[in-house]
Amino acid sequence: MRVRDIDVTVRSEADADAVYRLLVDGATWPAWSGLGSFELERADPAGGEGVGAVRIFRTWPFTNHEEIVEAVPGRRFSYRLLSGMALNDYRADVDLTPDGDGTLIRWHSTFTAKRPWMGGFYRWFLGGFIKGCARGLARAAAGEVRPGRR
Repeated sequence: MRVRDIDVTVRSEADADAVYRLLVDGATWPAWSGLGSFELERADPAGGEGVGAVRIFRTWPFTNHEEIVEAVPGRRFSYRLLSGMALNDYRADVDLTPDGDGTLIRWHSTFTAKRPWMGGFYRWFLGGFIKGCARGLARAAAGEVRPGRR
């Protein structure tokens, strides 16, 4: 199967620590990402949303279960899809790089479609969604997003 990738880079006026705090706090995602709701299914060994935690995000018609696989404060946040969409080996890495007074946010995802003929669709669909997430994250970290506004 063909591996597909999505690569989006945006800039936030916020510092990397402010951006990271939003990434690691799943409860904030519905406010800036376009996701419908959040639930922590399993906490990490320390009781939080670090490596090993499983988060559920619901947005009709999907209920995605995602596991946090890497968390480097102020630098990187990575997760993999456990279930919810017809994808295999979905992984997203969100890298944060200081850029003057702000931060470059690079959201890079790779996956294979369970049905090869759906790969192009998922790349298009998720590409637009991830671009919206990255832009919303950048604005929210800089204090520009209010609940219910993306």
